[in-house]
Amino acid sequence: MRSPKARRSRVAASACVLTAAALIPTAPAFAPGSGLSAPTASALPLRTEISGFDSDMSSRISAVDNYLRSRPGVVGYVVRDRVTGGIYRNDNAGTMFWTASTIKLAIAEDLLNRARVGAITLDPGDRGLLESMLATSNDTAADILWNKYAGLDRMAFQNAFRANGMGSLLPLPPTSSMAQTKLFPDWGFQQCTPDDLDRLMDSVLTSMHPDDRDYLVDRMRQVDTNQHWGVWGAGSAMRPGLKNGWSDEQGGWVVNSVGFAGPGERYTLAIMNSLGGDGGYADGAQTTTRVAEILFKGR
Repeated sequence: MRSPKARRSRVAASACVLTAAALIPTAPAFAPGSGLSAPTASALPLRTEISGFDSDMSSRISAVDNYLRSRPGVVGYVVRDRVTGGIYRNDNAGTMFWTASTIKLAIAEDLLNRARVGAITLDPGDRGLLESMLATSNDTAADILWNKYAGLDRMAFQNAFRANGMGSLLPLPPTSSMAQTKLFPDWGFQQCTPDDLDRLMDSVLTSMHPDDRDYLVDRMRQVDTNQHWGVWGAGSAMRPGLKNGWSDEQGGWVVNSVGFAGPGERYTLAIMNSLGGDGGYADGAQTTTRVAEILFKGR
């Protein structure tokens, strides 16, 4: 969802100084640049292998679930191994959360798909807005593209989102102070599940034209430093890419991240964190980053 620009600048700076807490039994804390390694299978609680995942990844998933028990708010996540076909969904993977700006990835996918088949023509200005929307999560860029390409009934994006895997996506009437200036549906007032974001990420990687896919993958790897949290916690060796989203306009903070990591974008992660009154942006950014660290760093 949307966040006031002044607050975005302040909270983005907070994300740059987050450190991960040592909340996993027998495993040392680690953070980007700390010099500590990601936990290995031998350092994590033993777990019977999860279908589609090896013993190391199964232990990492177990460690994530243990970690989340100590974290504020409600967290849902889905991790996918695109090589083995393994998919793990935690208990909140089917829970509805505000999408915040993660929906901008779906907007970008649909615009590129429509342009590929000649349904629309993206001029250089549109391309610049699309890049800004991905790199810095620019709300104004998303507003312009949405109003230009939503169609007369404003349903063009909504229909494409469902076709691209977001079957549970639900547009809601604008309810904030901005409601008087927004028409229904609007990109900034949408809810979905981590399952929806998982399917969206898979759609980008498996269903798009290869040239458009490669373009989006590259843009997701080149996000601004204020986006270096969430799936970015996988570590530079895993070459992550992501689209993050955060908002405090719907009764409490929502902090989400969706992206990929590993050779050939092998792994995808969709994680959504609704904090309510239990925490703020820094808590959500720390949670989402730590989950990606535990799952992927050192793989």
